[in-house]
Amino acid sequence: MEKKPSVRVSAAQIAPDLTSREKTLARVLDAIREAAAKGAELIVFPETFVPWYPYFSFVLPPVLSGKEHVRLYEEAVTVPSAATDAVSAAAREHGIVVALGVNERDHGSLYNAQLLFDADGTLILKRRKITPTFHERMIWGQGDASGLKVVDSAVGRLGALACWEHYNPLARYALMAQHEDIHIAQFPGSMVGPIFADQMEVTIRHHALESGCFVVNATGWLTDGQITSITSDAGLQKALRGGCMTAIISPEGKHVVPPLTEGEGILIADLDMSLIVKRKRMMDSVGHYARPELLHLVMDGRATAPMVTTTQPSFPTAEARTVSDGEYDTSADRGSDQRIAVLRSPAR
Repeated sequence: MEKKPSVRVSAAQIAPDLTSREKTLARVLDAIREAAAKGAELIVFPETFVPWYPYFSFVLPPVLSGKEHVRLYEEAVTVPSAATDAVSAAAREHGIVVALGVNERDHGSLYNAQLLFDADGTLILKRRKITPTFHERMIWGQGDASGLKVVDSAVGRLGALACWEHYNPLARYALMAQHEDIHIAQFPGSMVGPIFADQMEVTIRHHALESGCFVVNATGWLTDGQITSITSDAGLQKALRGGCMTAIISPEGKHVVPPLTEGEGILIADLDMSLIVKRKRMMDSVGHYARPELLHLVMDGRATAPMVTTTQPSFPTAEARTVSDGEYDTSADRGSDQRIAVLRSPAR
């Protein structure tokens, strides 16, 4: 695919609706229309934005979080569904690539999922956060490495990670080794305070420098009313403020436009894609600056499953028991009720 010389991207820092998946989804569709009207070819939304990030798990003890956890199940997104169809249709209608974070429901489990829709509406990537962080482990299951891949899109090669996955250097390197042009970063926002925003900025700027790619990062926003609805404890409410760093970073580690750290809004920026080569000619971490004969990454990219069906017998066959001297090995599977009788050849 021929690379575009310039790409206009956007990152949305908006508040979800904490009462309804459909109302949050409406906000997503409105933001897609607004960004596309301004010429954006890519829009990035915050981590698990639909229906909302589970802020309750950060401030409520497990014994009190059951009701909200069940409500999150009820409002979560299945893939595919009417919700994903609506986002796909919007991407296709406006010719824009969409990176959306969702709480994905897969039967009895929830996952932190990142969905990438190409400009024609095709879902080109669905991945799950490989390790939920701290309080999130009570909410989400673990993903696998099958989603640690870079995909071609209308705006270039895209990779994606969620939140503290950016502190896993091997996960980042897996995407770097696949030559991402634009990295999608998604964080919850409205948590922990200014230190979270500071750490986030360091993280995404470093990844841009190390990968030699652009980074588009989106964080969520909570209104005062929403914070109060999550907890009435004034002390705990402080933990649900700050921590916003919606930003667009160049391969040189610079902000392309000033970041958004307070309130709602949509950042828009034009990316000069020639800056990728400008950076990589000096330092290509997976090319001329690498030493794969000394250090390299081995990744198991297979999808995991709780059950695998097979037509192969679960006990050794006569053929499998044949040993090199022509005799049969009858030592295997002695405890099996299904073992078969085999005769040893006469002693020589």
